Amino acid sequence: MSGHSKWSTIKNKKGALDAKRGQLFTRLTKEIVVAAKTGGGDPDMNPRLRLAIQQARSGNMPLDNIDRAIKRATGEGEGQANLEELVYEGFSPGGAAILVMTVTDNRNRASSEVRNAFDRNNGKMGQVGSVSYLFEQKGLITLEVTAQQLEEAELLAIENGAEDTTAEDSTLEIRTAPENFETLCLAFETAGLKALSSEITMIPTIQAVLDEKTAEQTLKLLDKLEDLDDVQKVITNADFPEAVLEKYGSAA
Repeated sequence: MSGHSKWSTIKNKKGALDAKRGQLFTRLTKEIVVAAKTGGGDPDMNPRLRLAIQQARSGNMPLDNIDRAIKRATGEGEGQANLEELVYEGFSPGGAAILVMTVTDNRNRASSEVRNAFDRNNGKMGQVGSVSYLFEQKGLITLEVTAQQLEEAELLAIENGAEDTTAEDSTLEIRTAPENFETLCLAFETAGLKALSSEITMIPTIQAVLDEKTAEQTLKLLDKLEDLDDVQKVITNADFPEAVLEKYGSAA
């Protein structure tokens, strides 16, 4: 498994981070609001909303909160959902590409805070299009599997349209075209396989190998960006050395 994929897996295992920061429900709510606002409030007709609701339930968000978020987005509840999605692009120490996905009600604040995080952590904010061409949209599912479940999970993935699978310790990462994502999720759920995470996201098409010094600086920058209230997700094409990731994982 590459240093990039292993970083993603560590992040999934450290999923309590969001809860510790008190940001998990805020991020889940924002995703529901934006999904409902852009695609309508009926999850049966809106795949993005359907996924957002599934993720909210996995995060133990109360159903009342989910319902209020949908109504707010569609104008049926209290308050208007004046949120917009903005993507910022930049470079890490060592030159790895970074995408910063935000949902905000104040684009000036979001832009300023993201820029400051880059500037203060040895990174550099880029122009629109400066790194986005290095990524492509894919479905990404990370399963928690036992050694006995691994072969079954890999076969199930292939049978249901997966493009690639990568096993590491007790996890299996599956990549697929967005149109096959829901079919795969349902297949794994039916088989009783536990997903650590499932999302449609941007995947790097090429990776930037970092040395230990710039890798440590980059991980610090990524964490600082993820700490920002307006940030939903941070994606990078950095390939981290094993020793740095071991230290990072043990610091959870």
